[in-house]
Amino acid sequence: MISINATIKKGFEDLGLPVYKTEGSGAADLKAAIEKAITIAPGETALIPTGIFVEIPEGHIMHITPRSGFALKNSISIVNSPGIIDSDYRGEVGVILINHGKEPFTVNRGDRIAQMTILQIKTANFMLIKELSETPRGAGGYGHTGHK
Repeated sequence: MISINATIKKGFEDLGLPVYKTEGSGAADLKAAIEKAITIAPGETALIPTGIFVEIPEGHIMHITPRSGFALKNSISIVNSPGIIDSDYRGEVGVILINHGKEPFTVNRGDRIAQMTILQIKTANFMLIKELSETPRGAGGYGHTGHK
């Protein structure tokens, strides 16, 4: 387990820090830190603040993903899914929700709006070469292996 230093925006301390809802949860919930409800119309997006500020350790990122219940029941997702919070970011964590549904969707203060995991990452040193090695797949992609 890794420790993450965090602060909470003044006025939203009651929402607490992200929590894992069950012992086997791999992701912790992020809550909406808003004063009043925000309604997202079909096809629209909204940046929902979480009230959380974090210090992600170097070599790690916070990976923000949609909640499956929102997706299934309301067609709500995250525009830039997955959202990435880098280790050098110190601003408030926000979640950009999009309403893919046919009905307006309302987010209320304290609603669990997304989930987050902390992942260890490696950075790469990109090297310019003249030609890539060959593989049986080659440049085939975007459905080249068929549907079934």
